[in-house]
Amino acid sequence: FAPGGYYSSTDVFMIQTSIQPEVYYMKKIVLTGGGTAGHVTPNLALLPSLQERGYEIHYIGSYNGIEKKLIEGAGIPYDGISSGKLRRYFDIKNFSDPFRVIKGYAEARALLKKYRPDVIFSKGGFVSVPVVLAAKHFKIPTIIHESDMTPGLANKICIPSAAKVCCNFPETLQYLPEDKAVLTGSPIRRELLQGDRLTGLNFTGLSAAKPIIMVIGGSLGAVAVNNAVRALLPKLLQKYQVIHICGKGHLDDSLIGRPGYVQYEYVDAPLRHLFAAADIVLSRAGANSICEILALRKPNILIPLSAAASRGDQILNARSFEKQGFSTVLEEENVTSDTLYDAIENTYENRRKFIDAMDKSDLSDAVSIVMGLIASYAEKEDTNK
Repeated sequence: FAPGGYYSSTDVFMIQTSIQPEVYYMKKIVLTGGGTAGHVTPNLALLPSLQERGYEIHYIGSYNGIEKKLIEGAGIPYDGISSGKLRRYFDIKNFSDPFRVIKGYAEARALLKKYRPDVIFSKGGFVSVPVVLAAKHFKIPTIIHESDMTPGLANKICIPSAAKVCCNFPETLQYLPEDKAVLTGSPIRRELLQGDRLTGLNFTGLSAAKPIIMVIGGSLGAVAVNNAVRALLPKLLQKYQVIHICGKGHLDDSLIGRPGYVQYEYVDAPLRHLFAAADIVLSRAGANSICEILALRKPNILIPLSAAASRGDQILNARSFEKQGFSTVLEEENVTSDTLYDAIENTYENRRKFIDAMDKSDLSDAVSIVMGLIASYAEKEDTNK
């Protein structure tokens, strides 16, 4: 710099970055995960914090999975790769899917070579496997998040390549390498915590005079839960009101306009306000859903998906929450009008006890914990740029 000399903005930037390049280096992260909404929503929850801290963000998912629509809707650059499902049972696709995985690995390597991220955050699902393995090839640190009590097959394959493995449940720590395991809880979308009860009441047309039960069956609904709630309505509506999110194709036209009962196939942006209006929640026991309920401090009844219809992870999730005093658990096989009503009554009458237990939980600020891990590895990489 010569005193009084003229320098363009480009000259100044080049001189400054040559003196202290790390100040101007934008940290880069690749997010991955897909197959179900549960493998995407925690990634979405991290986006505001990543953007506020100036990360360059890219997402790698499958060609046409649910994650593509969700991530592109959030305005994040998205790349699809080939993805094959890894199965423990016989299926004719077991012969072709390994080739899809190999193709996905080659595509993931090309994308990581192009973007040169400092760190990878993987939420799991089979599409994440080629990405995590490609990251290992380039020695890019990967942070994995496992939602369920026990790691799924995709994450089991990825864990040896990971720097850290985040989890939701204390019981999960025993299944993870001690030097990698971090109990974080699940990242929760910031906007979900900003609901307004009055807005929720106005949206539903319900009254503040009676307590409200919010029923959530998941994005596809839960026929067993839907049927049990509707069979109980004549008795239930004497004391309570019901917000019923029943899943696509599961509306009951005969109940439209029933006083004290509202039903929706799916709720997006107003969901936070419906949660704020609810006094208790009746839900399946998917890991992300129950972690949202925990963060919102909502007393709840969990009806986990039966072992006959799943690998049993929801049962384990629900039992963990019951053990910690967060939830009442009712097995699907034991659901009747009487048992369901008793569970609702018990949970509502003891709601303060459930709220107090949830208040003591250390798992309500997962975004900050995960962001700390991401920053620690991204900054390590910064020193090598």
